Amino acid sequence: MGLASQIRSVLVVNQNILSKRYLHASTALNKTQSGHYRPIPNRPQPLTYEMANPPCYIKHRKAWNSWNTSNIKDGNRPSETAVEDLFIRNFMTGTWHNLFASEIIIKRQHNMIRIAGIVVRNILPIKMYFLIGYTEELLTYWLHCPVKLELVTTNDKEDTIYKII
Repeated sequence: MGLASQIRSVLVVNQNILSKRYLHASTALNKTQSGHYRPIPNRPQPLTYEMANPPCYIKHRKAWNSWNTSNIKDGNRPSETAVEDLFIRNFMTGTWHNLFASEIIIKRQHNMIRIAGIVVRNILPIKMYFLIGYTEELLTYWLHCPVKLELVTTNDKEDTIYKII
């Protein structure tokens, strides 16, 4: 066997090895983490309190935002809770159009749903009272449990900035 035929056989073997897929159990080199806001070059990025806390601090700093007793022994199914929360957030965003300066926080305690958030003072107080009553009545009727709004007002959306990165 000549040198050329040996090289040809080695290349065929290497091609067969490279064409197969193998499982590699090494650590990933390009790690990406969700929930962390990264600075944008040459542009300040304002963060609210909820955005400034990374996911590792949820247990310690944001536990009061997630009081949920609906999945405790014979409560609503988690799928129903998720769909209801999505419906509540979409309804609140549509009803209170461009008025929320923070995230909409939904707290479920026993049979009651409490919705909290920070609202900008862009409308007259009488219209705000109407929106509060309208929202509470319709959500109470649709969700078949008492709904209570807990709103705090602020003059401007920039008042809710907690940190700038």
